[in-house]
Amino acid sequence: MTKPRVYIIGIGAGNPKHLTVQAIEAMREADAVMAMDKGDKKADLLQLRKFFLEKYAPDTPLITVTDPERDRNPADYKAEVERWHQARADKLKAAMPSGTVAFLVWGDPNLYDSTLRIIERMRISDIEVIPGITSIQALTATFGLVLNKIGGPITITTGRQLENSSALDPTENTVVMLDGHAAWQAHVTDNTYIWWGAYLGTENEVLREGFVKDIGDELAQLKADLRLKHGWIMDIYLLREVDRADVLMP
Repeated sequence: MTKPRVYIIGIGAGNPKHLTVQAIEAMREADAVMAMDKGDKKADLLQLRKFFLEKYAPDTPLITVTDPERDRNPADYKAEVERWHQARADKLKAAMPSGTVAFLVWGDPNLYDSTLRIIERMRISDIEVIPGITSIQALTATFGLVLNKIGGPITITTGRQLENSSALDPTENTVVMLDGHAAWQAHVTDNTYIWWGAYLGTENEVLREGFVKDIGDELAQLKADLRLKHGWIMDIYLLREVDRADVLMP
């Protein structure tokens, strides 16, 4: 029996123009694309994958697998994620066809995404990773920002880590992903500035910027409202210390 070959394809933050030529060629070459069906609340994510296929690789079929349930407030977070990843791997392996199979990954497969770890659990050795534009790049491009200060470091972390770690602060640059709440409130000075974006690259894109002490509460409410409206939210933000005089000057 021929062993499956797998493409793990980064498809950007949601804008179909973010797909690279390499990504489109791999989508066309694949015998099938596989995706997790996360239910009605996140149907938009599956519909966007279908749209990308219809636009760039209409002859490549899509195989969907129902996503296993996950405890969002576990006593042991790491153990629950490990269990969930294994459950996903088992379901995908059972449904995987022969030939070349592709997975379409939001952003880049190497940054805060579990697809590579799940494929590794399936013991598939023939894997090719195709990089994609990350939401970090989409955010900074949209706001016209240089991500780093001159010669300065960049911290990329999660909302959970920002909330729970006293060692993290936005003095230089802190990019925050996977924030289930409003962790930008956790470490704030008078000069902490936020550039925030949700649903980047899609027709639902929402952008805000300002000093956290000025807009932090309003932004938290906006995020809650958007989650309620769409049933899900993907957001990302950059925190940086900025002199108020530099921002408020005409």
